[in-house]
Amino acid sequence: MNRATVSIRIFGVYLVLLGLAAMASPNLVLSPFGLPPTSEVWFRVIGVLAAVLGYYYLEAARAGLTSFYRATIAGRSFVFVAFIAFVLLGFVKPVLIVFGTIDLAGAAWTAFCLWGGGKDQ
Repeated sequence: MNRATVSIRIFGVYLVLLGLAAMASPNLVLSPFGLPPTSEVWFRVIGVLAAVLGYYYLEAARAGLTSFYRATIAGRSFVFVAFIAFVLLGFVKPVLIVFGTIDLAGAAWTAFCLWGGGKDQ
C-alpha cells in the first residue's frame, strides 16, 4: 500500500469516527472546544455527512483511486480557508480552525505522498 493510500485511509477513519460521535453524542464533541451544547438535530446531520464522507474515503483507499486522492487535496484545503473566513467574519469561535487545520494537514500529507515523497513502501 502506498503512502498516499495510507493518508486517505487514516483520514477516512477520522471522518467516520468524528461523524459517529457527532451523531451519537453531539455535545460530547462540542464541549471540549468550548462550543455551546445543542439539542438541535443539525449537528447530528453533519455527523451523518461526515461519516458518509469517511466511508467514501475508505472505499477510495481500498480501490486505490488516486484521482480521488488528488481531488481531496483541493477540497480539504478549501475547508481550511472557509473555516478561517467564518472565524474572521465572526460567524463562529476560532476553535473551528482546529478542524480546518486537521483537514489542511491531511491534504498536505496526501499531496506530499503523491508528489513529493510518497513512493510505495
